Parts: sequence; structure tokens; C-alpha cells
Amino acid sequence: QVQLVESGGGLVQPGGSLRLSCAASRSIGSSTAMGWFRQGSGSSRELVALITSSGATNYADFVKGRFTISRDDAKNMIYLQMNKLEFDDTRVYYCYALWTQPYWGQGTQVTVSS
Repeated sequence: QVQLVESGGGLVQPGGSLRLSCAASRSIGSSTAMGWFRQGSGSSRELVALITSSGATNYADFVKGRFTISRDDAKNMIYLQMNKLEFDDTRVYYCYALWTQPYWGQGTQVTVSS
């Protein structure tokens, strides 16, 4: 069973930054892709950013230019650097990994509030 453990969420003011981390219990070098999704209360889970095993990235339009996804295969970690945070970024953020099947972390809350 693969485990994904997120950390780094919290409370931040608008315009501020947070860095989310996701630790995988399995070598991420063999993954097809890893990424971040987010979900608000009463809404569906939406893609934030993906990164493939080759390092190609894909971002949702609403985070382009503000968020950066990266990976460290040696540490089996992925990261999401979030800058210029907005009120509407308040969500639970989930780490995602795809090997032969998808896996999800338990989520970490990000709250943007003044």
C-alpha cells in the first residue's frame, strides 16, 4: 500500500506564500505522474498541477504564474510552491500519484485570510 503524506498547509494572508510537501512511501521515479489537486467545501476536486516522470508540468489556468510544482526523486518528495495566494485558493490540497493505479494523500488545509 502506497502512502502519500502532505505537509505545509496553514493560514496565510492574501499575497503570501506557502510551500506544500508530499512524501511518498514508494519510489516516485517509477510513477507515471504526480501532482496536486484541491477541493473546497461542497465542490468537486480539481487539478492544480501535475508533473510527469520526465519533469513535464501542467498547471490549471487559475494558478499559472503563481504556483510551481517540483519533485525530488532522491527523497521521494514533490512540492508545490504557492505564491501570491488569494482568498479563493482556500481549499484542502491533496497529493496525487499515479503508478498502475492512482493514490491520494489525506489532504492539507490551506486557508487564505486577512
